[in-house]
Amino acid sequence: MKALVFESVGGPISLQEMKNPVCPDGGAVVEVRATGVCRSDWHAWRGHDPVSLPHVPGHEFAGVVVEGVGVGDRVTAPFVNGCGECDYCRSGNAQICPSQTQPGFTHHGSFAERVVVRAAETNLVRLPDEIDFVAAAALGCRFATAFRALRDLPPRATVAVYGCGGVGLSVVMIAVALGARVLVVDPSPAARAAAADLGAVPKAEIVGEADVAVDAYGSAATAMASVRSLRRGGRHVQVGLMLGDNARAPLPWDLVVAHELSIVGSHGMPAADYPAMLDLVVSGKLNPRRLVGSTIPLASAGEALMAMDDPVARAGGIVVAVNEYAG
Repeated sequence: MKALVFESVGGPISLQEMKNPVCPDGGAVVEVRATGVCRSDWHAWRGHDPVSLPHVPGHEFAGVVVEGVGVGDRVTAPFVNGCGECDYCRSGNAQICPSQTQPGFTHHGSFAERVVVRAAETNLVRLPDEIDFVAAAALGCRFATAFRALRDLPPRATVAVYGCGGVGLSVVMIAVALGARVLVVDPSPAARAAAADLGAVPKAEIVGEADVAVDAYGSAATAMASVRSLRRGGRHVQVGLMLGDNARAPLPWDLVVAHELSIVGSHGMPAADYPAMLDLVVSGKLNPRRLVGSTIPLASAGEALMAMDDPVARAGGIVVAVNEYAG
């Protein structure tokens, strides 16, 4: 099969011929039809989230099962694949499974013609006919993580969003659909415009207004600003990865205590929780296609990934690579 491979941290990402992946017991091999280009993949390429080299990135995908469980099914999968056997998986929390695997991180990912999903009965999500492969790839880790991050959203809430890349725009769309007032902060004019098109209000600064604030970028500065944007009793949700020095970023703990703020993380969404989200997509209340800024050939996904070095110059919206070699 053809796959995009990098052999060194921050090195070239080139199209190579590789052996087809071996289907594991209880797993599936999916022929990739579309795959998102996500900032998490950029973190791995830049060495912020170490992976084994050489490596094939990509973890937001949709396609058709060609081997193993569910041959012929149109599917997607969460970026966190639970083992299916531990207490966390059995209680519906596969996203925090201690033995989790992640295509594009723990093993080769979806910037390829085929990708492996382990524990397929736990992790495969069968797609309704109404959802095409590009829309399904846009659901990916970003949309599903955003959906779960907004669980238990108060009625008529004010939501602050820091960073309007793929996950931030997903938060905006979902929060607006749930009836929230949404405020956004982002240095990119294209990203702010995309958020405004979805119903958000761009602001330079937010202080003490939000019931829920989401750091969708992942930095010491955005996490601090997110917490400071909360009104008393508010909830900060950390979605953007905090890596390197940012992993030890300070927060205003005086406010957390005095204002009884909640600090939580959101690490994706288990396959078991996808049906509620897919129902909203099928009904038209959520339209992940609107978040797709551009579609490109799979062979160009490496270039799109490397372009994420400049977050300000990035185009608004999700980039989805379509497998031009399929079928």
